[in-house]
Amino acid sequence: MKSADRLRYHKSAYLLPNAATTGNLFAGFYAIIQSIAGNFELAVMALLVGMIMDALDGRIARLTKTQSSFGEQYDSMSDMVTFGLAPAMLAYYYLLHELGRWGWFACFIYIACAAVRLARFNTNIGVVDSRFFQGLPSPSAAAIVGGFVWLLVDNKLPPYMLNAWLVFSIVIYAGLSMVSNAPFISGKKMAFQGNHSAQIWVLVTILLVAVILINPPVMIFALFMCYAVSGWCVLYYRWTKVRKKRKKML
Repeated sequence: MKSADRLRYHKSAYLLPNAATTGNLFAGFYAIIQSIAGNFELAVMALLVGMIMDALDGRIARLTKTQSSFGEQYDSMSDMVTFGLAPAMLAYYYLLHELGRWGWFACFIYIACAAVRLARFNTNIGVVDSRFFQGLPSPSAAAIVGGFVWLLVDNKLPPYMLNAWLVFSIVIYAGLSMVSNAPFISGKKMAFQGNHSAQIWVLVTILLVAVILINPPVMIFALFMCYAVSGWCVLYYRWTKVRKKRKKML
């Protein structure tokens, strides 16, 4: 390949991860539009598409070796729309508007926590243990909020005030978990050893998809809720471990 062609290829390669990030941004925008229109299931679907796009852009950048500071900032801005603003708008237009000031208070807390979570993630790259996220990742928080709304809509539950307060609790919990110090497994250092590692990952992915397809609203909410609790379990385990060491020292 000639040097000019090589340079042209290198420049065009930067478009691939940014295209995935743009897809993530559009998914967030579309989720907001559908939430305002009252099409809540479509809004949740858009959030899930945004999660897929968000997972792809970083992997594409690493495979093509096109990581850049611009890409990191663009990704954060897109995540703020898709996993910060869009879930809050979804929850508000679905039920939280029934709570008046408490409804928009919960949504603002969620949005503010998402912004802090993303800013902290950018500043802590290379500082914290890459095996764990510090605080609940914003895509997982969005999946919890969107999954719970989808669960209520899919089961055609009427908008009781009790359901509104349940959504309020989920939104507050997801928001505060994002800015917590609880360690959530990132999966970046997890790898199967041996010659069949790729096949094992494919099998795990197929099984995961099969489980979700049993009942998507229930399984998506249940899986991400379990993940949202796992960080607190790890934090409690570490706390008890440190406490035992201190007792032994005394």
